[in-house]
Amino acid sequence: MQMPNKQPTQSPRKNMALVEGSNRDAMAGAKDVGGVNPKDEAEVTLRVRSRMSEGDLHQRLQLAAAKPPSERTYLSRTELTQSHGASPEDLAKIDQFAHDHHLTVVESSIPKRMVRLRGALADLQTAFGVTLRRYRTKQVTYRGRTGPVYVPKELAGIVEGVFGLDDRPVAKPHYRKLGTLKRSVKIAQAKKPAAKSPKKAVHRIAPKAARDTSFSVPEILKLYNFPAGLDGTGQTIALLELNTPADPSQPNQKAGAGYTNSDLKAFFSELKLKTPAVSPVSVDGGANLPGLNPNADGEVTLDIEVAGAAAPGASIAVYFAPNTDKGFIDVITSAVHDEVRKPTVLSISWGGPEDSSTQQFLNGVSSAISDASLIGMTVCVASGDSGSSDLSSSDGGPHVDFPASSPYSLACGGTTLTGNKGTIGSEVVWNEGRRGGGGGGGVSTKFPLPAYQQNASIPKSPKSTTGRGVPDVAGNGDPQTGYQIILGGKEVVIGGTSAVAPLWAGLVARINQQLAKNGAGPVGFLNTTLYQLPDGSKALRDITEGTNDIDGDLGVYAAATGWDACTGLGTPDGQVLLEALTTR
Repeated sequence: MQMPNKQPTQSPRKNMALVEGSNRDAMAGAKDVGGVNPKDEAEVTLRVRSRMSEGDLHQRLQLAAAKPPSERTYLSRTELTQSHGASPEDLAKIDQFAHDHHLTVVESSIPKRMVRLRGALADLQTAFGVTLRRYRTKQVTYRGRTGPVYVPKELAGIVEGVFGLDDRPVAKPHYRKLGTLKRSVKIAQAKKPAAKSPKKAVHRIAPKAARDTSFSVPEILKLYNFPAGLDGTGQTIALLELNTPADPSQPNQKAGAGYTNSDLKAFFSELKLKTPAVSPVSVDGGANLPGLNPNADGEVTLDIEVAGAAAPGASIAVYFAPNTDKGFIDVITSAVHDEVRKPTVLSISWGGPEDSSTQQFLNGVSSAISDASLIGMTVCVASGDSGSSDLSSSDGGPHVDFPASSPYSLACGGTTLTGNKGTIGSEVVWNEGRRGGGGGGGVSTKFPLPAYQQNASIPKSPKSTTGRGVPDVAGNGDPQTGYQIILGGKEVVIGGTSAVAPLWAGLVARINQQLAKNGAGPVGFLNTTLYQLPDGSKALRDITEGTNDIDGDLGVYAAATGWDACTGLGTPDGQVLLEALTTR
């Protein structure tokens, strides 16, 4: 039996092919604390090539996105499978590979272009030419590997990525909590017969303190002029959530993230809205597990309450998965190919610096998001809460957050918003310094400049290359002017670009509802249309003041007329944007 602290007995370079982009380094400051138990089992996901070339797929998306939303035709999920799915011949070869290495095929999917395999760590190490070890930093303990992943030569080019061998966390929630509101009164959380269920109190501000500059979600909708008479009915909003240990540095700690029905009932009752239909969906064993990680619970609850209030007629599907590279890719793929709920918009509020991930992970996630675009699903992604640095420890320079940097994402940045009675007073780039956070943005070093940004005056990347500019749009993100939600039975104020992504998702759901009324499909890939809006369009409010250099020592980036790497093209006027998207 292969010992965990030795290289596989068979030289991978002689009989196996390297999986491009799979090279992995240990986390910064990580210590090797020993081998893995070779008898322990794990599950991996193999991402399989498409039957269609990347160039053909990109061209198909460009042709669809070039038309006005009311005239676009996207692929059905069935058509996506037929043109873009994995070939049965490729999957058969992987089946044989699994048999040869004592691995069990858990799932083999043509639509998802993936195969899930399970087996003992000893067999997985031999099958993929890796050595697995246990590593520890001050923040996290994880099973990991260094170097590339290998597959047999007959699978070269067929397998585009192997995920799950390394189980380090890959993303963090992008929200900032201001705190529990100090002035409070008790309100009934739910109207139930006292004999059956005693009333539980939650705390809320009443009235607003003079220093309180936060907003209820309906107040923000009014400031951004969300279209009246629409509420997202007929649409499903997908939310991506990741089960994460409260203290990842402690081994064997159970991962959590979730919401409570009591919080949701109290929140929507207070707003005099019907509590939306919320469906928790398990991916890779993920689940709605509130109470284990309060930080992650804040993310889940914020996403549901903002999206639900922004589009109260829409259904909400919350997809839970482990916080690993495997879980992240699998959860996006599951939402895209969900034939039951059929979401038309996906909101992602989790991410991390793009340079901290393997290229196979960046490619795999971006490919899954491009699949979403091909079927008319809009993917709204938080751009990060740590300004232009993204708090990356790699070199102390500017960095962008992923998956916001995927060219198929609608990247959502953050502002500081003031207003009263439906009128915006001021709006500038969110920047409260390192402690208070700031809207993420910059220029990607991993993804090239997309066609839709050719005329947006995107500056050079930190590596002096042309790259994808982040964000595309923005919204209120400063916790000082944040969103009043109910979490853990208390009304708290939370900000961050984690609130902006579901806010935009709610707006897209409303727009999709109107398009459906008009007999058209969903707006889908929104980026091309937004960058083609005519000069002088009031659909997006240009933000021209502030910077997102949270430490003041990077010198990048500053708001300016037109697109900038702080707030993108600006914040929405929902009604004007609706008219622009439904009448062109």
